[in-house]
Formats: sequence, structure tokens, C-alpha cells
Amino acid sequence: MATVSMSLVFQNPLLSPYNSKTRPLPRNQSNWFQAPTRTRTKPTSSFPSIRAQSGAAARKEDIVIVGAGIAGLATALSLHRLGVGSLVLEQAESLRTGGTSLTLFKNGWRVLDAIGVGNDLRTQFLEIQGMVVKTEDGRELRSFKFKDEDESQEVRPVERGILLETLANQLPAGAVHFSSKLAKIQKTENGETLLELVDGTQLSAKIVIGCDGIRSPIAKWMGFTEPKYVGHCAFRGLACYPGGQPFEPNLNQIYGRGQRAGFLPVSPTKVYWFVCFNRQSPGPKITDPSVLKQQAAELVRDWPSDLVNIIDNTPDDLIIRTPLVDRWLWPNISPPASAGSVVLVGDAWHPMTPNLGQGACCALEDAVVLARKLAGAIKSRPDTIGDALSSYGSERWPRIFPLTVRANLVGSLLQWENPVVCSVRNNVIFPKLVRLGPLLEHTNFDCEPLQAPVV
Repeated sequence: MATVSMSLVFQNPLLSPYNSKTRPLPRNQSNWFQAPTRTRTKPTSSFPSIRAQSGAAARKEDIVIVGAGIAGLATALSLHRLGVGSLVLEQAESLRTGGTSLTLFKNGWRVLDAIGVGNDLRTQFLEIQGMVVKTEDGRELRSFKFKDEDESQEVRPVERGILLETLANQLPAGAVHFSSKLAKIQKTENGETLLELVDGTQLSAKIVIGCDGIRSPIAKWMGFTEPKYVGHCAFRGLACYPGGQPFEPNLNQIYGRGQRAGFLPVSPTKVYWFVCFNRQSPGPKITDPSVLKQQAAELVRDWPSDLVNIIDNTPDDLIIRTPLVDRWLWPNISPPASAGSVVLVGDAWHPMTPNLGQGACCALEDAVVLARKLAGAIKSRPDTIGDALSSYGSERWPRIFPLTVRANLVGSLLQWENPVVCSVRNNVIFPKLVRLGPLLEHTNFDCEPLQAPVV
């Protein structure tokens, strides 16, 4: 996650949420949990105790959301749709629109429809019709059509940056506070949570929602272990074809020994791709994008030419490499999703590998489930907010834990290196045994539109 300068950014209402002017943090003028215009900020990684600034009282806030990624913005927008305000804190100087693309299945699209942005995004991205599986020498093992397996299925990639901008643009002006990094956190005597930013600003929040990503400092403060490296890394990129990309709207998967790759068209001019490879340790972080591109191309040099050409057509600044990690939420061992009035959403709570395409989808699901429970408690019995947060965790855990384990196991199976096992995979398992339908059952998720109660 990007780190940042010390100044707080107060958004100009005439500007989009990611182009902002620098202003001081305004005084709190909100009523308890109402949702008009607001302002925003974000956290650090070490949490010693806080000493209040002499002569300076902490600013009072109702709901503070830490992190303006997919989980944070979706949670803020879900609450906003239900008439509940929040303050989003983001450590970067603007929306973190870097990265490439992600693929959303029908459960993700149902959430986006529920919060009112699905159709805005559909017009910009292609619907993927099916999946084609090949070996590294180009031999086709199997092909599937998504709607043959599930008529209601909807699979579309979205550019991460456009998704974030779309969510942010639906929030009230000033809804996200940038250049705001959390330095310290602790509970206060009155049961609220005291947050101190690196510039010394203090916020006293009635509710804190941690959406601060895979290496979440808030999760660490709540007692969660660090996510575990699963033994493979992934290159990801977004190829650009200004004159139009030439590919059919399919997800193309290519399997080798100890590594695999894939690509799918995102829009008429862009194609997302990945190369996943085994590595005993994540290795040093590489920041030179030209080196990343060279390494990715080298891994698949003798693979199908379409993939090699896609990598060649990728701008250096649209390639990333990340180690794949997850965290298994063991029953009765892992901490719960909430502790008092502090709760986790998305990767901060349940980082998972991308093998099922469910990381972002589950974060979106978390957002609407939490928003509904929280808004219901706020508007009926505010004294039951802690119970609402606990209920959110209890409802989401039975869905999240099996998906995290399944994604891990699928990745491990697809990363096989043994030549005999790979031969069985290529000649028996995929051609004769695999059925796509059961693998899509986890995308079933009911989500009605979010609507604020009529006053």
C-alpha cells in the first residue's frame, strides 16, 4: 500500500474525490450517524499507547473507515445508501488506482447493482463468455461456456482504478480524506476508539471499520496473525491495443509444470494477463517495471505466442509482481471479525489467493452485509451496535473460511511440478472429470438494493 505525506486533504466539492485541495481538518459538525457531506483520513503499522496532545481534544467522529480501497469505498457507499455517514481515511495522496484488473463473478455484480454502480461499470467492460484451458505447448484440454453451466452467471473484468473512481464518485463531496496515515490506536475509557494520525491529529470514533488491506495494522492490533505466503508469486499486467485487441471474450488458462498463465480481454482495447510461478520464498521486491516485464516474458518464452505478444504489448508501468498469501480463519482459534466497536472487512480480515476470483467479490459482499446490520442497529437500538458487528462476523465466517481454503487448494493443485501428476491432470482430470458448474456454486449470493428508510 502506498505511503504518504503528512498533510490532510479536504476535498473540494467541485472536484472528484481523487483530485483534492489541501485544507485543514474541519471541526466535527455531524449529527450521530447521519450521512451528508464529510471528510477523510488513514493508518500505520505500530500501535503503542497514545498520549493526548496537551490542550487539544480529539475530534469526535461517528464511523471511521480505514482504507479507501474496494472494501473501504464499498462499505462507505453501502452505508451512504442506507442513510448513514462515515469518514474514510486513506494514507495515500489520492485513490490508489494503480494495479491492473480484477474479475468479478455474478456475486460481485449483484453487490455493485445493489449499491447502484453496476450499470455504470458494465458499459465499460466486456462480458466473458467462457473459459478455454490449454497446455503450455498450445494443446486445448477443455473449453466451457459460463452460461451453459449457470444461466445466471455474469463474468466481467474491471480495471481496478475505474472501479475505485466509480465508487468514490458516488460518495458525498469530501467523503474521503487523503494523506492520512494511522500511527496509533487504543480504546478509551468511554468505550470509543482513539486514532492518532502521523501528523498528530487525533480522532475519537464510536465505530472503526478496518478496510486497510492484506497487511492490515488494525487486524494486527486485534490479534490476527500475518497472512501466510502460499509458495507462489504472480506477475499481473494490462496490455494495451489502441487499435483494438484481437481476442474473443474468453478466459484463457495455460498450464505448465510449476507455473501457469492466463489472459482475458477487459475492454475493446485492453487485455489482462497473469503468470503464476512457484518460488520457495517471495524474494526481494523489484521496483523496476522493465525488469518485471523481462522476468515475466522469460517465464513463458516458449509458451503460446498469443501470451508472449500480450506481455510485449504491456506498458512497463502496468506490470506488477506480488507474492500470494492468505489467512485461514480457524474456528475457535482465530480472533473474531470484531472486537467491541472495531470490525474488519475484506482483505484486512480474510486475505485469500485469487484462484477462485473471489477476493474482491467477498469484500463487496462483506460491505453490504455489514452496512445492513450496522444501519439497522443504529436506526433502531444504538445500544446493540456491538451485537450487530458480532452478527456480521458470525454470518460471514461460514462463507469466507471455506472459500479461502478452497482457493488455496485449487492454487496448489494447479501449481503441480511433478511430470507424472501433470500428465494425469492434462490427460484425465481436465478432459474427462472437471465440471465447471459445481465450481461456480460459490458465486450464488442474494443481494437486494440498498435503500435508505423513508423519513
